[in-house]
Amino acid sequence: MMTSEVVHVVDDDIAVRQSLAFLLSTDGLPVRVHDSAESFLMNMTEFSGGCIVTDVRMPGIDGLDFLARLRDRGVDMPVIVMTGHADVPLAVEAMKRGAVDFLEKPFEDEALLSAIRTALDRRKGGMEPKAQSVDIRERVEALSERERQVLEGLLAGKANKVIAFDLEISPRTVEIYRANVMTKMQATSLSHLVRLTLQSGSALKYKP
Repeated sequence: MMTSEVVHVVDDDIAVRQSLAFLLSTDGLPVRVHDSAESFLMNMTEFSGGCIVTDVRMPGIDGLDFLARLRDRGVDMPVIVMTGHADVPLAVEAMKRGAVDFLEKPFEDEALLSAIRTALDRRKGGMEPKAQSVDIRERVEALSERERQVLEGLLAGKANKVIAFDLEISPRTVEIYRANVMTKMQATSLSHLVRLTLQSGSALKYKP
């Protein structure tokens, strides 16, 4: 039986598996690698806890389907998804389906380690209090109309220049609004911003 703090790396790329296994083991985290979601699901009766780090795009069972199958089987392990920039909308959808965080490639080693520590701590601490969700909703409501439009664009995975084209403003202006959104939402990264927005329960939808 694996220990409860094992980090399971699920990725079809052997170089990624080896790199992450080295990083996590060097940081003192027990790690087990899986070359596919199918492999993890086939052997998951051996696992009693910890968390999962997986790519959103994989052959066979992809990240979104993997999340669905985990939930269908009652697996409550926190899942962190890795994504390329073009896959940000998929990562947002993954978070809607239960992933606790996503990391956009390339990411710093410390960003992954921090996300894993947070996921493991959240698993121990249980659900965040309802009062915090109310506080976050108030942050969303404090955004100006234009800031909300930029936020909606970010949630849709749009690049600054695309948001600028859709809103008929300059990319530099989008950068300013984006910075304002991050400050008002008290977000430290794009994934943190997405997580906060989803937690708030606000019905934001990007409309070009």
